Amino acid sequence: MNAALSRTALHALHVELGAKMVPFAGYEMPLQFPAGILKEHLHTRSKASLFDVSHMGQVRLDGAGAAAALEALVPGDIRALAPGRMRYTMLTTDDGGILDDIMVTNWEDGLGIVLNAARKDADCAHLDASIGPGTALERHEDRALLALQGPAASAVLARFAPEAAEMRFLEARSMSLGGTAAIVSRAGYTGEDGFEIALADDAAEGLARALLAEDEVAPAGLGARDTLRLEAGLCLYGHDIDETTTPVEADLAWTVSKRRRAEGGFPGAARILEQLTAGPGRRRVGIRPEGRAPAREGTEVLDLDGRPIGSVTSGGFGPSVDGPIAMGYVGAAFAESGTGIILKVRGREVPAHVQDLPFVPHRYYRPTS
Repeated sequence: MNAALSRTALHALHVELGAKMVPFAGYEMPLQFPAGILKEHLHTRSKASLFDVSHMGQVRLDGAGAAAALEALVPGDIRALAPGRMRYTMLTTDDGGILDDIMVTNWEDGLGIVLNAARKDADCAHLDASIGPGTALERHEDRALLALQGPAASAVLARFAPEAAEMRFLEARSMSLGGTAAIVSRAGYTGEDGFEIALADDAAEGLARALLAEDEVAPAGLGARDTLRLEAGLCLYGHDIDETTTPVEADLAWTVSKRRRAEGGFPGAARILEQLTAGPGRRRVGIRPEGRAPAREGTEVLDLDGRPIGSVTSGGFGPSVDGPIAMGYVGAAFAESGTGIILKVRGREVPAHVQDLPFVPHRYYRPTS
């Protein structure tokens, strides 16, 4: 393993548990544990899995003008975000591309932001250069981030802090988990109910061991995290979205709030708002290949007459649907669910069709009362 790679606070625990460690975004991370990706994936769907996502960037924007400063850089409505609530949005370029997709939490006296691991240095430089006076950026380099995901996650975490079970999807609170100070968010990247837990590096291993000691919880790595998010139709930065894709093309138009559509005032607004009105030339869609062969990233997509219309950006085997699944971009005329297409998989033409996302229904916790 490359000695230049960074390690998270759980590195020794991963090795102890028999993880296969791989380079990822500058870190040495667990790809899978001895159970394997398939079992880790299905365990997350049926019980609960613990993921180490400490490679992600955690930052804070302080200052009375933090919400307005960030809102000038994203198409999401940050100023209307209630205290203790979270919002998914994107840092956009002047021509409407996506610099990164981020999660923002309103802490009332400032904003918490989670950045993608491969983009955190570039994002922080962008924020530093753009937020202006009166707003300060603080990086949390000594903080771990754990993700407890799956239908049993709430019951498990409630044993450490009963108030966790009361939280709604995209709510965040500071709390003590069995004596460990943590920031807990009801969110995740699997499509399942679950939590992300930010805490000091020196407390991470103790809490991870305590969570793994619960009967429902097993460790899971990056491999299962990727198959879970693909089934859930969630984008991976650098693959499904990047500076060449707009939020509208990426089927993320729902992130542009009504007020921001009316007012604009964010990078790339002219192009994004034009696409909201006229429609984009291409769209991100779900793809179901026929047969058992997966269509990987870069696979060419053809129409039924053999003409190129797009490409696959994420693809693999979906354990919960027991078959190959993919996401990619196709011309807007071919984006309707059920449209027949052809995939060029290792020189063979494989029939497929466009399918609405997600492949597996989301099970986020949204109480009706």
